[in-house]
Amino acid sequence: MTDVHGDATLAESVREFAGDRHRPFAVAAVSPRGTRVASVGADSAADFEIGSISKGITGLLYVDALARGEIAESTKLGELLPLADTPAGGVTLASISTHHSGLPRLPKSAAPLRRTIALWRHGTNPYGDSLDELIAQARTVKLGKPRGRYSNLGYQLLGHAIARAAGLTYQDLVRLRIAEPLRLDTCSVPASPDQLRPDALVGKNKKGREQQPWTGEALGPAGGIRASIGDMARLTAALLDGSAPGMAALDPVSGFAGPARIGAAWLTFGRGERSVTWHNGGTGGFSSWLGLDRPAGTGVVILSATSASVDRAGFALLKRLTGDEGC
Repeated sequence: MTDVHGDATLAESVREFAGDRHRPFAVAAVSPRGTRVASVGADSAADFEIGSISKGITGLLYVDALARGEIAESTKLGELLPLADTPAGGVTLASISTHHSGLPRLPKSAAPLRRTIALWRHGTNPYGDSLDELIAQARTVKLGKPRGRYSNLGYQLLGHAIARAAGLTYQDLVRLRIAEPLRLDTCSVPASPDQLRPDALVGKNKKGREQQPWTGEALGPAGGIRASIGDMARLTAALLDGSAPGMAALDPVSGFAGPARIGAAWLTFGRGERSVTWHNGGTGGFSSWLGLDRPAGTGVVILSATSASVDRAGFALLKRLTGDEGC
């Protein structure tokens, strides 16, 4: 790999685990020995869509808002958003934070099938809604059983609800409570393509076709954040040393799917000294993974400008780093 910026050995480990499908990509490893970063096929300042790792950031903001006394676990969506006379309005923020609200993955009124077909055929962004459009869609949804059920809609509403409780937009909430305190200089929540930074990468699907950027005011809390690998390394370090706001979001409070347990968005596999806390992300043209071995004080982030999953590479690299196999 001749276009590597940073730690070439670290970059080669990602290629070993993920193959050659991912380019450009970037990786960071944070451990008690320090932070190592590599970028392949792009400048180290380039920013990627982090997809649903955005939910993990929203989870941090949710727990931080609890600590500030701006919301309570029992606060309902209808107390903060114009949903009081709807089924969604009666859902508590706590139930959304662990994906146990009964809210569907997406509202039917958003025409998810039509949007998915357009994404497959033309690479168009299926999530460009405004907050007003999101609210209108949420007013039509029916609730399912309050069991573990992954919901993009739920996290979209959760993020905007806690922002409303703080008297801010979600964009400003991220900037003031995450990006600025942790010095995440490229972290942003673009509501439209014209808000993208000059260093924003264009993602590709598994067939190599360029995809429209996934921007949108409504999308932000569930999947609309962008950041560089340097920013994600700093976020990972803050999660490991406990300096990030809302740290209790990482602590599992409920079962979820299979062996997984869940906190506020963050998933945990295993227990005690043999546990990994993580979240992944996938958009039309990007994939991402952030994982923490908290007992070992070690974390890994992989960002790819292709849609093929990097989960396997993330878990494998974290295991290698914490198994003293060298990297």
